[in-house]
Amino acid sequence: MTKAEIVEQIYERVGFSKKEAAELVEKVFEIIKDTLSEGEKVKISGFGNFVVRHKNARKGRNPQTGQEILLEERKVLTFKPSLVLKNLLNESEHDETGSEEQP
Repeated sequence: MTKAEIVEQIYERVGFSKKEAAELVEKVFEIIKDTLSEGEKVKISGFGNFVVRHKNARKGRNPQTGQEILLEERKVLTFKPSLVLKNLLNESEHDETGSEEQP
């Protein structure tokens, strides 16, 4: 799903104009980006958590040449889905196949 598709869904489901929906989506993403860039966690109940983690510098290897290289320290963004989202994903998987795993 793209940002434009999210705007379209808000337009259709909520009744905002397309301009209002686009401004809303932009503002929400801006707030999330600003919060993450400050190193804070973003927790969306029923959806999941976005967390910025720090990775230390370490030795690595160029897979093509085998040459050892130093990977600099960096920040990485991780997402951990909520239990609600995990369960929803697993429900739809069972609905599509028409069967559930038996213990």
